[in-house]
Amino acid sequence: MPGPTFGFVSSENVPLFTDLYELRMMQGYANRDHNPRATFSLFVRDLPTNRGYMVAAGLEQAIHYLESLSFDDRALEYLSEQGFDAAFLERLADFEFTGEVRGLPEGTLVFANEPLLEVTAPILQAQLLETALINQIGYQSLIATKASRMRDVIDRTGNDQRLVDFGSRRAHGTDAGMKAARAAYIGGFNATSNVAAGEAFGIPVSGTMAHSWVQSFDRERDAFEAFVGEYGDDSVLLIDTYDTVRGAEIAKEVAEGVDVSLRGVRLDSGDIPALSKAVDEVIPEVDQFISSGIDEYAIREFFDRDGIAAGFGPGTALVTSTDTPKVEGVYKLVAVERDGEMRPTMKLSPGKVTYPGAKSVRRTESDGQYAGDTLGLRDEELAGAEQLVTVFEGGDRVYELPDIDDIRDTARENRRKLPDEHRRIEGPDPYDVRISDGLRQETEELRERLESRISE
Repeated sequence: MPGPTFGFVSSENVPLFTDLYELRMMQGYANRDHNPRATFSLFVRDLPTNRGYMVAAGLEQAIHYLESLSFDDRALEYLSEQGFDAAFLERLADFEFTGEVRGLPEGTLVFANEPLLEVTAPILQAQLLETALINQIGYQSLIATKASRMRDVIDRTGNDQRLVDFGSRRAHGTDAGMKAARAAYIGGFNATSNVAAGEAFGIPVSGTMAHSWVQSFDRERDAFEAFVGEYGDDSVLLIDTYDTVRGAEIAKEVAEGVDVSLRGVRLDSGDIPALSKAVDEVIPEVDQFISSGIDEYAIREFFDRDGIAAGFGPGTALVTSTDTPKVEGVYKLVAVERDGEMRPTMKLSPGKVTYPGAKSVRRTESDGQYAGDTLGLRDEELAGAEQLVTVFEGGDRVYELPDIDDIRDTARENRRKLPDEHRRIEGPDPYDVRISDGLRQETEELRERLESRISE
């Protein structure tokens, strides 16, 4: 199920989801008749704090963006009001992406300096894409990685507990809530509480009740009886509005009184590991679902303290990736056409040096685990499996979009292939990404040529 391109952003606005300087450069390219083919690479220079890997996500939305990218009358009228000239606007009216895109399939693990996406197209086209592609791929990859870490803690020390995204209300806008739900599912979550995301992306939806339900009745018992009367065996009762253990006792009495097998109870406050054990003594046959302040660190502590749960509902920490709330995605020019040939280019800025040329990412395995990557030039002969796939050729999509459940399975399989020392949630060892001989030589030679021109 493809889902929306930008959540709740209207299709008329999509081509304007860019920074003004992109359009200003585009007009300059057009008016100066300077439109060489160019290759841009989208990557991160460094992984976020305590991240030994990232999970690539957002490619599907990037594809939808490219396939729907056109300037209608509304967009052109607005740009005219911003001072863009008529000749340039006529060119935008016929805008169509005609280039090539190579990218990492969603669910692939990615490391520093490795392209998540490479775009090769006339520079007037490729320039426009920067803001939207970084936005779509960077944010979803950040959240998919956060979700993957939670799933990995459960895989290592838990008992296949469920993970449900509860974060929409704390996300930074409706689009972020939608994309976080999708990315979390890719990273290993089982469901989302967001009904719109469930409908748009084909993700299972799940929910319980709020404290307001309990408070709206005179007694907690009345609230439970009403809910159980409505939902029967599918009932999950929130038992911590007043006293958690007493709430568990009342839930048991209500269920037994009408011969209902509760689906579960939810704990949302207090010393949750200790309370979960106390509740288990009252209703050991009922699953407990834990929310409030949940992330990979809280899940680890919960298991370290022998907490009892069938599932967790992360919210704020998931959708904001609270411990490291950003990924520094960049979209850099790495090759440009000169005299009919693609020539490598690079930045020399201190701390922001880029590797030149279109890339290849080769991954090797040993005994079923990843043994290291080689970042090299696109046409270089290297050992290992190529991670980048061709998504667009000549402006046409040649990549078949996988089902989101297949992406989720792929992410989990790929994570399990990563050695343990790179998956630690604190202080992971850096994964080995080797720079190929060809790329190293190209970088050094180009650096020398560029430095020699500085004084010219």
